[in-house]
Amino acid sequence: MTIGSSLFLITVGAILRYAVADQWAAVDIPTVGLILMIAGAFGLVLGLYLTFVRRRPDPSLEDPALDRRREPY
Repeated sequence: MTIGSSLFLITVGAILRYAVADQWAAVDIPTVGLILMIAGAFGLVLGLYLTFVRRRPDPSLEDPALDRRREPY
């Protein structure tokens, strides 16, 4: 789940939870909105974790000239 889809789930969940006044006998719409908001928040935290914390630099993209500059004299 990406960050954008997580924000979309949070938005749809908030609309269902706080802005929809319709009622169905079989479905509690505010509860569905709460579930969507929780799933979106979990996806957002997971997406941010995968984007910023787990990202490792690719060693194939490093410049060999920079490695020579780091060597002690």
